[in-house]
Amino acid sequence: MPNDAPPKKTRVILVGVGGATCSGKTTLAKHLKRILPDSVIIHQDDFAPPQELIPIHPVYKVQDWDSASGAISWPKLVNFLQHVKETGTIPPDHRSHDHLNEQKEVKVDDEVRNRWTEVFEELRKEKEENGQEKIVWGLVDGFLLYWNQEVIDQLDVRIFLRVPEEILRKRRHERHGYHTAVQSDPEGTLWRDPPGYWEQIVYPAYVDAHRDVFVDGDVEEGKPGSKVSGLIVLESLKTGMSEEVERCCTVLEEVARKK
Repeated sequence: MPNDAPPKKTRVILVGVGGATCSGKTTLAKHLKRILPDSVIIHQDDFAPPQELIPIHPVYKVQDWDSASGAISWPKLVNFLQHVKETGTIPPDHRSHDHLNEQKEVKVDDEVRNRWTEVFEELRKEKEENGQEKIVWGLVDGFLLYWNQEVIDQLDVRIFLRVPEEILRKRRHERHGYHTAVQSDPEGTLWRDPPGYWEQIVYPAYVDAHRDVFVDGDVEEGKPGSKVSGLIVLESLKTGMSEEVERCCTVLEEVARKK
């Protein structure tokens, strides 16, 4: 007979879904959220400083939203992740502006989505009915997840989507802007790239932030180095979203089944 006692504890599994801007990381995180029960997405972009505190690039004299040192309020993000890890809940005063950004649909095969949804629902029932634990999934989505070691250390699974520069540039130029994190303003602030922003600031900042993640600083083709233990690199153009979801779910099931 199944044990009707409540789960003994809540176990929070934080899953990093990183990659350059326009690499598909948010789309992947949203597909995983639809599959995983008791899951939430934490968008790193929501921890950017207010617009008036974003530093000015010393050469190009425009606001620099991409250089790692100034693009994120790191102590705030670290404390937030620690809170989620310890309590299994999102602080009630947290607000996200992701819903204001362009939402492009990239579909996943129904068979893949339905099969994994069933797998994780059965896993949830098995663990909770046996009085083992309740698993809460935190999907941490961000373009700078693997720069700050304190953030890296909070993540139980580390995923990175890699896309060639020319594709990233094309996707970025097709976007109309980003709503930035202004907690006091429910509509956020719309940022539009000035001319040359990708070439002068965005991509150089991406390379600089990730040169220690890959062997010989090769962000385009290099293997993962020692900085981010267990990093799973998805070569997005060589696969597809269904295959990415398949691979991620395989890893997540293994992690969830570990005692």
